[in-house]
Amino acid sequence: MGKDAGILSEAGCPGIADPGAVAVRFAHDLGIRVVPLTGPSSILLTLMSSGFSGQSFAFNGYLPIDKTERIRRIQALEKQAQTGQTQLFMETPYRNNALLEDVLRVCNPRTLLCIGSNLTAPDELIRTLSIQQWREQPPDLHKKPTIFAFGV
Repeated sequence: MGKDAGILSEAGCPGIADPGAVAVRFAHDLGIRVVPLTGPSSILLTLMSSGFSGQSFAFNGYLPIDKTERIRRIQALEKQAQTGQTQLFMETPYRNNALLEDVLRVCNPRTLLCIGSNLTAPDELIRTLSIQQWREQPPDLHKKPTIFAFGV
């Protein structure tokens, strides 16, 4: 073939919570050499900045769209985080505020939540606060690529 190709991601790392994995798998299927290049990953940047365990963590991707299912999932992730395993998750940018509202409504006030939003941009937000503290001043995350993490 003799040609090079690349996959770029707008706010993350290709193949990690990104449809780039499909193209990479296709390359493997065709026997094409795949060379990952290091770059910013909003998932790892949030984990690194959270103050939560990087030894044991799970990336849970997008939560269910259905509100009842989403709330059940939020509560399950909150409970799992209490075991010491950091729980990371995300939402499409235009639904971030609705997800945050659900988190703030159903979680224990003492639960710690890290929000990593617009990472590496001039207006980035990386903060770990209790649910109670976030309730007092919730950020506007509308249309901002954001990663959420529960931890201890």
